[in-house]
Amino acid sequence: MKKDWLTPEELAKVTGYSRQTINKWIKRECWTTAPKPGVQGGKARMIHIDERVKEFLKSTRHAAEPSAAYVVNQNPLPGLLITSLQQMTPEEQAGLAALLVREGIQGILQRLGISEE
Repeated sequence: MKKDWLTPEELAKVTGYSRQTINKWIKRECWTTAPKPGVQGGKARMIHIDERVKEFLKSTRHAAEPSAAYVVNQNPLPGLLITSLQQMTPEEQAGLAALLVREGIQGILQRLGISEE
């Protein structure tokens, strides 16, 4: 961080954490703070961004970064079925639903000549 002193709002913006989280860490980690110049009442504070603060923020970096799972769908059939269903009229969807209820998946596979039997 380029500045030596930041407000909780500025530090929150830089790190991606909320202002409330930053304020909680100020108290819990006993970070050095000073009153913000020009603000009366004593509530507005500036945080000294020293090595302790930098190290603490580095140790929490993984918590702010969302984890991502990348999955490649090897089977295009589910997507194809959903797309096909979405393109059907409501009457066609009702007919397919009735057929599934009446004959089940095995009956439909037999009609299509896909059954193992």
